Amino acid sequence: MKRFKKNQDDDNGNGVARPPNSDSHIVVRDPDRKSGSNPMRLLGIVVVCLMIISVLFSVSVVLKDPPSDKVWIAAAEARFVDVGPKKGSEDDAVQSTGVPKDKLLRGLLSAGFDEGSCISRYQSAEYRKELSHKPSSYLTSRLRRYEALHKKCGPYTELYNKTLEQLKSGHSTGSSECNYVVWISFSGLGNRILTLASSFLYALLTNRVLLVDPGVDVADLLCEPFPEVSWFLPPDFPLKNHFNSFNQESPQCYGKMVKNNTIANLNGLIPSSVYLHLAHDYGDHDKLFFCDEDQSFLQKVPWLIVKTDNYFIPSIFLIPSFEQELSNLFPNRDTVFHFLGRYLFHPTNQVWGLITRYYEAYLARADERIGIQIRVFDVGTGPFQHVLDQILACSIKENLLPEINREQHIFSPSRGTQKSKAVLMTSLSSGYSEKIRDIYWEHPTVTGEVVSIFQPSHEEYQQTEKLVHNRKAWAEMYLLSLTDMLVTSSWSTFGYVAQGLGGLKPWILYKPENGTAPDPPCHRAMSMEPCFHAPPFYDCKAKVGVDTGKIVPHVRHCEDMSWGLKLVDHYDEL
Repeated sequence: MKRFKKNQDDDNGNGVARPPNSDSHIVVRDPDRKSGSNPMRLLGIVVVCLMIISVLFSVSVVLKDPPSDKVWIAAAEARFVDVGPKKGSEDDAVQSTGVPKDKLLRGLLSAGFDEGSCISRYQSAEYRKELSHKPSSYLTSRLRRYEALHKKCGPYTELYNKTLEQLKSGHSTGSSECNYVVWISFSGLGNRILTLASSFLYALLTNRVLLVDPGVDVADLLCEPFPEVSWFLPPDFPLKNHFNSFNQESPQCYGKMVKNNTIANLNGLIPSSVYLHLAHDYGDHDKLFFCDEDQSFLQKVPWLIVKTDNYFIPSIFLIPSFEQELSNLFPNRDTVFHFLGRYLFHPTNQVWGLITRYYEAYLARADERIGIQIRVFDVGTGPFQHVLDQILACSIKENLLPEINREQHIFSPSRGTQKSKAVLMTSLSSGYSEKIRDIYWEHPTVTGEVVSIFQPSHEEYQQTEKLVHNRKAWAEMYLLSLTDMLVTSSWSTFGYVAQGLGGLKPWILYKPENGTAPDPPCHRAMSMEPCFHAPPFYDCKAKVGVDTGKIVPHVRHCEDMSWGLKLVDHYDEL
C-alpha cells in the first residue's frame, strides 16, 4: 500500500483548508518548555510503548498463522478456495481444506495456457475429489512429447504445409516428419467425445498429429487442449468438402482397397491419404484396421482420415505391436478414458458458466450428490411406469436413495442434523424427475434424510445438430461426472462420458424388455471405462472368427451389451 505525505496546505477532505497549526495532525513544541520530568509526558511515553508492543504482537501472530478462510490465492501451481459454509464430506473437492488443489492433475495437464481463455481447464479441480489414480510418469512425458510434436506439425506450420503438398499430389514421397490423423465430426455428442479420445490415443501410439474437424459446434463446446497451436483442421483443408460423402464404397476407403486388392496393384507406391471407415456399419475388410499386418501398411500413409461413432480403444489393446506401449502408458487399464478425457475435454467458458452456476445453486451444499442418467429406447410417449419402477428399485436396493415411510407423516430429528442428498437427474423427459420429486415431497424417509431432486433440462427429443441443445447436453454430462455416485442407462454414450470423466463405476440400469422392469434392475459396472459397441470378432493371425472378449484378462464383454468390449483392470472370470 502506497503512503502519501500531504502538504500542510492540503485540504482536510471536506473542501476546507487545514490551518497550519491544526492540532489533529501537527504538534507544535513550545521552545520555552523544559525537558524535565512532566507526569503527562511520562504517561504519553508509556501509552506509546504499549501501542508499539501491541502492534508487534499482532504482526507476529499473523505471520505465524495466517487466516485460512475467506482467502483466494492464485499462484502458478496452486489455488486456495473458500466457497463459504457448505455441508459435505471432508474430502469434498469444492470444500476449502487449506491445502492447494492440484490443478495440473498430477502432471496430466500442461501449465502453458492462458487461464482466462479456458477457465475450466484449471478450475475444474476445485469441483472434484483428488484423482483416485495417478497418471504414470510415462503417460505425462508422452503427452509433453505429443504437445511438442503438435506445435511443430500443427496447422499452418512449415512442416504442415509441406505435408499438405504430398496430400495434393496423391502419393507419398517417402517418410515424413509429420503424419496425421484427421477426425471427422460424426454422430451425437457423446459418441463424438468418445471417438475423439479413441483417435487421440491412436495418434499418440503412432506418433501422428490429431487434427479435428470442428463440425458445427465442437469449437463452441471444447477448449483447445494443446498449447500454442490449434487442433482444429483449417477450413481450406483440401478434402474437407468430401467428409460427408466418405463411406465404405469410397475409393480411398481402406476396406474397399483391401477388398479390391488395390494396395497390391500400387506397385510399391504409398497413397498420400487413406480413409478409415470405423463406424457401426463397417464391414469385415474395414475391421482389418485392428490387425498388425494392416497397421504396418497404414504407418506409411501420411494422412489418415477417420470417421467413427465407436469407442474403439478396447480393440486397440488387442493389437500386439501396441501392447507394451499401452502397458507403459496405462498400468491401470481401466483409467484410459478417465485420463484422456480429463486431459482433452475442457468445457468452453460459456458451457463452464452453465455447469458452475447450476452446481453452486443446487448441488454444492448437499452432503451427498447422486447422479441418475436416463435414456429410454421404448417407442411411445413417456414417462413409462416400468422405467420409473426400475429407477427406484435400483436406487433403493443399492442404498443410493432411502426408502420412504408410508406410515408416518413426519420425521422430526433435531433440526439441522438431517443428512441431505441432492439427486441430479438427466433425461429428455421431465416426467421421471417430477414423479420421484413428488414421492420424496409427499412422504418422509425412513432414515430422516432430506432428498432433493433436480433436472437441468428436458429437451423432449435428441437434437444432435442444435447448438444450444448440445451446450446443455455437455453441461449435464459434466455435472453428472461431479456426483459422488452414479446410475446410468444401458447403451448410453452420454452415461459413458459422465462415468469416465468422474472416475465413477456406475450402477447400470439393464435395458427393459417387453415393457417390464428387469429383475435385478441394475448391476455395478466392472470399471469406469466405456463400452465398444461394435468390436471385430476376428483372430488376425489365425484368420478365423474368435471371441475377442476372452483373449486377454483386461478386455471383457460389457455389462450392458453382451457383444461389446470394455477395458477392466482385473477380472476373475476368464
